[in-house]
Amino acid sequence: MRLFRCLLTALLATAAFTVRAADKPNIVFILADDLGWRDTSLYGSKFYQTPNIDRLAARGMMFTQAYAAAPICSPTRASIMTGLWPARVGITSPVCHQPEEYLEELLQDRARPWEKALSDRSATRLKTDYMTIAKSLKEAGYVTGHFGKWHLGPEPFSPLEQGFGVDVPHYPGPGPAGSYLAPWKFPPKLNFQGEPGEDIEDRMASEAMKFLRANKDRPFFLNYWAFSVHSPWDAKPDKIEKYRKRVDPKNPQHNALYAAMIENLDDSVGTLMRTLDELKLADHTIVVFFSDNGGVHWTVGKEGPGSVRLHPDFASMPITCNAPLRGGKGTIYEGGTREPCIVIWPGVTRGGAKSEAVVQSVDFYPSLLEMAGLKPRDGQKFDGVSFVPALRGQPLNREAIFCFFPHYATRTGAVPSAYVRAGDWKLIRDFCDSDTQTDRVELYNLADDLGETRDLAAKLPEKVKELGALLDKFLADSHAVVPKPNPNYRPLPPGAKPAEGWNASKDAEVMLKDNHLVIISTGGDPFVMTSNIPPGKGPFTVELRMKSNSKGTGQFFWSTTAKAAFARAGSVFFDVNHDGEWHDYTFKLPVEQAIRHIRLDPSTAPGEMRVEWLRLKDSGGTVVKEWKSDDDGAK
Repeated sequence: MRLFRCLLTALLATAAFTVRAADKPNIVFILADDLGWRDTSLYGSKFYQTPNIDRLAARGMMFTQAYAAAPICSPTRASIMTGLWPARVGITSPVCHQPEEYLEELLQDRARPWEKALSDRSATRLKTDYMTIAKSLKEAGYVTGHFGKWHLGPEPFSPLEQGFGVDVPHYPGPGPAGSYLAPWKFPPKLNFQGEPGEDIEDRMASEAMKFLRANKDRPFFLNYWAFSVHSPWDAKPDKIEKYRKRVDPKNPQHNALYAAMIENLDDSVGTLMRTLDELKLADHTIVVFFSDNGGVHWTVGKEGPGSVRLHPDFASMPITCNAPLRGGKGTIYEGGTREPCIVIWPGVTRGGAKSEAVVQSVDFYPSLLEMAGLKPRDGQKFDGVSFVPALRGQPLNREAIFCFFPHYATRTGAVPSAYVRAGDWKLIRDFCDSDTQTDRVELYNLADDLGETRDLAAKLPEKVKELGALLDKFLADSHAVVPKPNPNYRPLPPGAKPAEGWNASKDAEVMLKDNHLVIISTGGDPFVMTSNIPPGKGPFTVELRMKSNSKGTGQFFWSTTAKAAFARAGSVFFDVNHDGEWHDYTFKLPVEQAIRHIRLDPSTAPGEMRVEWLRLKDSGGTVVKEWKSDDDGAK
């Protein structure tokens, strides 16, 4: 009898669990990285091929006006996890892999002389006191797993502290340095290796597939945040060759390497969907597909972010083109934040449906809770709204969406800014960007001018005032750290432009002019520094061509640590001719370790120095870092 009771109890418990599981839909959230609005065949690309993403739309609803909360990755990711504006969270820049731990955003107390505004210093970690979507679903009985890119902070701010029971590969950075093809350059302690030539996205899809199989009988939340199609730009050679044959030079999208990366991302989507079908879970699984910001629309050059050396065949062409949208990643225009978005809600969304509802990344959290039949905690508030009405084919009533990006981005020319979109109208506010350091505004009607080519601000002052009031309210309600005028602003000389990748000391200014790196010393300790030095084995050699009208001895520093830390012991002195003529300098750096940062102290007095080229060579004579004077600056 006791055995019978035990068996009956076990059967009833199993039945009860099955009922509970059946009541809760599974959730799969697929987030691409840097995938532009037009980077799939579904959204109009005539070059990229994405059959699996297309099939998502055949099962669910495609949104034509979906927006990231920011034009770069970490802020958008924070908005998805919390349902809150990046301005409120304080993460407004993709710096969550940096060693410095900042939990709050603040206004910087100094800026480069030619910057009209004091911009913000972003928080670098997503605080663990937020009730993230993963915590909410875990509390409701979901098994939670995060796979791929995180970029919201290392331990103790990793996915494992933010509500996920599984985190693979448990890496806080932007992605594997050097290449997406194994062997990957993840920290050894992760013990995350691949077969030579294996693509990181194939491996991540395989790991996610294991999670689905292991949890097929329980409600699960799979957070698949792809590394692709962010840099390093690399792909399987056979796929690159496939797209080389399809290139049409007249098509602004014609980068075969990037096309190959998109196909591999699409393959991973196919792997996940086939697994759901095989496990007979597709009819009980909500699927979201989205991207964290717009596509990279600029030409990278020979070295990309992190000094990844891009194949020379692709170094002189843009990664992608977001047309007809203006701009792309890192810009406040439509190309920076309008994203591909598909939602499958079995039994609710009609396959092949399209919605013109304006939705944003802050909306996913409240929407998914409602779709799962759950409610937020008492007192929990969202900046986003549930777009369930849109999924049901009903109107979605909302006043406006907002974006806040209080930073300069030299690569794209972006300045600290914000925008509000209300209906078809979009107002952009560039903080302190007028000649008198007051705010500058732009106004566009997106229904008539999707490419944001006709600024109507001067013609429609009342509309500017109306939308400006909405933007003011947003900035106040979100406690945004609003940029202020730079009290030490001095415009760049005619013909000069910012020196991307170089930072100067308080006694110096650095700029590009006449195809030279120009260092203007205003005191006794001028120096310039740059980072992201590719790996190399020492001892190293520095070759430098420079002219100067200053005074004093030169000094060259190096740093081998992740965070730049310069010391006298890590430097060499060299004699400088300050006669205003060009001179070549060569000296050894007695260090065996890979160098991460370099610093040039060209003098010890006021004056002007010009650098024509600078090379850092490893022990074998290979150039690991080069700056030379040309139209693009550092190479």
